[in-house]
Amino acid sequence: MKKFILVTGGAGYIGSIVCEILLKDGYNVIVIDDLRDGKSSALSNEVIFFEGNYGDPLILDNVFNTYSVDFIFHFAASANVPDSVKNPELYYENNFINTFKLLINMKKHEVKKIIFSSTAAVFGEPISLPIDELHPKNPINPYGYSKLMIEQMLRDFSNAYGMQFIIFRYFCAAGATLDHGESRLHETHLIPIVLDNALKKNKFINVFGDSYQTKDGTGIRDYIHVLDIAKAHILGMKYFDQNINEDFNLGTNHGFSVLEILNEAEILLNTKLNYTITEKREGDPAVLVATNKKAKEKLGWIPDYTIQDIISSSFIWRKNPKY
Repeated sequence: MKKFILVTGGAGYIGSIVCEILLKDGYNVIVIDDLRDGKSSALSNEVIFFEGNYGDPLILDNVFNTYSVDFIFHFAASANVPDSVKNPELYYENNFINTFKLLINMKKHEVKKIIFSSTAAVFGEPISLPIDELHPKNPINPYGYSKLMIEQMLRDFSNAYGMQFIIFRYFCAAGATLDHGESRLHETHLIPIVLDNALKKNKFINVFGDSYQTKDGTGIRDYIHVLDIAKAHILGMKYFDQNINEDFNLGTNHGFSVLEILNEAEILLNTKLNYTITEKREGDPAVLVATNKKAKEKLGWIPDYTIQDIISSSFIWRKNPKY
């Protein structure tokens, strides 16, 4: 019987790119997505698509009874830090409660293997840099708490029911392929906003705060190309043959401030960007940069793409988006 990978949130930004790579590598892919953030036009006609919530027991029964699911890649989530502060109910419901329903149905159908996309937001304000997997986890926003609760739930389900998991925490996913990129009705991520300004699709860029304790006062983040995230998932599946129940930070060991991203974009695109300094956003740490030492040693994962690759690939996508 053919084995399938179930991708929750496979019509979203990261999920659609991971699906693209899985299909190119010859895997059979099922997607569950309610399209609240994802787009059906981002899905290949090669995937088996179920429209609906990934925690819906009727959909999950249908999937698990019809197909032999070997792995679950769990991307589906509400993932906007400032919005989570304003609307925490949505984040605990869509992230934590629906993941609970997913795990209950995995247990029911004896589906054991899950690779979970967590977040750097579980760490909160870092007390040491770069952040490793043993760093204390003290989220400062509901989004981070909802993801940390899922991490703990995975460990508890593993101890009690034999579930097998890998947790990937990546910091700022960015970049694009020729076929897939970031496409939202209301964009909140820095690099797409910067590129839209270069393309004259918005009037100015908000820089949220310039009084952080950083080299130029603006927040610093570790940007990771989505293709490097996809590569980690492929390596993660192979890692299940050796070990299980591990967590990995996917970072580059180096961060860029908001102003550095603006400068890089101006140089690469030979343009002048229009930005304004505004107030800090509640729930935003000053610096989030990860070490990839563990992922390198245990998975053989090394990021291939630079910040210039990220900006350039994103710019090409946003010039001619396919959806």
